[in-house]
Amino acid sequence: MGKADLHIHTNASDGACTPQEILDKAVEKGLKTISITDHDSIKGYKKARELNGGRIELLPGVEMSVQWKDKEVHLLGYCFDPDDEEVNLMMLRQSRARRKRMAKIVDHLQHKGIDIDLDEVKAEAGFSNIGRPHAASVLLNKGVVGSVNEAFIRYLSSEKLGSIGTEYCTLGEAIRCMKKAGGVLSLAHPGPLYSQNEIDELMEQGIDGIECIHPSHPYPVQKNFSKIAKKNNFLVTGGSDYHGSRRSDYDPYFGIVTLGEKHVEALKRLSQQRSKIN
Repeated sequence: MGKADLHIHTNASDGACTPQEILDKAVEKGLKTISITDHDSIKGYKKARELNGGRIELLPGVEMSVQWKDKEVHLLGYCFDPDDEEVNLMMLRQSRARRKRMAKIVDHLQHKGIDIDLDEVKAEAGFSNIGRPHAASVLLNKGVVGSVNEAFIRYLSSEKLGSIGTEYCTLGEAIRCMKKAGGVLSLAHPGPLYSQNEIDELMEQGIDGIECIHPSHPYPVQKNFSKIAKKNNFLVTGGSDYHGSRRSDYDPYFGIVTLGEKHVEALKRLSQQRSKIN
């Protein structure tokens, strides 16, 4: 049976590896299917599509930050048409929202007396879609914190930045746009992020699946989410959340935290049905 990793980041967002390096690593690990799910960007996927040459099954993917109530929710989109005009316009909107938010975050940190500048964060991001991990890397490089994890705990978590709003699209907008383009939606790494009531509510919003398999989910958590997915006739998705850098604690799980082929086939079937309707 082929193994799949449907949660991988490249240097198009906050990963360290190029799309070519990801393809090479995936083949080396014996993976059958992968999805590059950069944050609010499909540039990494598109580059990998050019380079793949049929070596591995490559599903379109993205990890979107969306607004729901007063929370930021991460939504994984799969098998959508990556050339769809609305999808690409939404990615542009998300990228602009990220830049605006980062300016607010830097201003917030400066008012706390932290030595950080927006140009430094932009330089760290390079051509990538800018995000909090880039700010965390700047703080680490300057010795403000001892680790990226410390940067998030002390300065960059959603709780610490609660007063800083975003202009991300809403959960409903993302679901509508992705489904119209044949996409399938899964709630990313829900384990540490939501109460059971919130998960129940989120499942009613039109998503199709739950990322049950993730490095942050110990086996009992994984089993519980798989049970919830089965009970509600939801898809099961999963992957390593690989970043290939010190920005992530999940990197050792590439090629290890994987998804079974039957789940990939179910995801593709739903996308095909959706594409026919649209």
